[in-house]
Amino acid sequence: MINELFCIFSPSLVITGNHLVKLPVAASFSDFKGQFTLPDFSAISNPAIWITALTISVVASIETLLCIEAGDKLDPYKRFSSGNTELKAQGIGNIIAGLIGGIPMTSVIVRTTANINAGARTKFSAIFHGLLLLLTVILIPNLLNKIPMATLAAILLMIGFKLSSPKVFKRMWHAGKFQFVPFIATVIGVVSLDLLKGVGIGLVMSILFILRGNMKFAYFFNKEKHKDGEDVIIDLAQEVSFLNKAALKQTLAHLPHNSTVIISAKNTVYIDYDVLELIRDFSNYGSKEKNINVMLKDFKKVYQIENT
Repeated sequence: MINELFCIFSPSLVITGNHLVKLPVAASFSDFKGQFTLPDFSAISNPAIWITALTISVVASIETLLCIEAGDKLDPYKRFSSGNTELKAQGIGNIIAGLIGGIPMTSVIVRTTANINAGARTKFSAIFHGLLLLLTVILIPNLLNKIPMATLAAILLMIGFKLSSPKVFKRMWHAGKFQFVPFIATVIGVVSLDLLKGVGIGLVMSILFILRGNMKFAYFFNKEKHKDGEDVIIDLAQEVSFLNKAALKQTLAHLPHNSTVIISAKNTVYIDYDVLELIRDFSNYGSKEKNINVMLKDFKKVYQIENT
């Protein structure tokens, strides 16, 4: 809007060219069909193609998993998203997109945040969002091409600030050096290098910090013959690291309805902050969907989980 006003009152301030969104504009249905192209399989034996494809798939997968993690934290209902399901859907979508001349896609935190801020509650919001994007690209590409790229960059900066505000750094600092050092190393690596290298650096440092502690089982849980209404006991092991989060998350997500879950930390010496956060969110929010009563036993003062 401001840029259009500049066109009228101050042409010297107008943003043009590569600084604007550039979407193809179809003058006819034939032009629209011409935007779809079949893949060229003649280069399938080129090693450079496979290296590029592997790099894109790894980066896109990491970005999607990070988006899921951030989306779960933003979700007011604190539900758990399945990383496996998301990656399968992304893979199928990228295969179809490649067959019709599209570019790889991934989950994006901006769209997730927009859906949450709009009050969306179900997965249908993502489908509806995609349909709206498709219709706008088809029907009003000329209007979209007036949007400055700086506007989209500003939105990304605002979302990024909300996800990595000073409160996040403060919380990670108080969580201890085993959390803060890998966290700050990841942040520096992502900003100074790129997403893949930054996450890799953080992952390596985290593994070095907790490698010894992961020689033990994270928790003990017998999932056989549990029925609705029965008590479920989860005994945490002596040391529980972030590498155990996925398994524990999967266990909590498949607990039976209308049951009582007892999570015991009687023999636990170390619990990773992410695991504590997972247990807290499940206790306060996630358990309510299945009418699960969560009881926390013998959590030491340093690991005390407060219900909100």
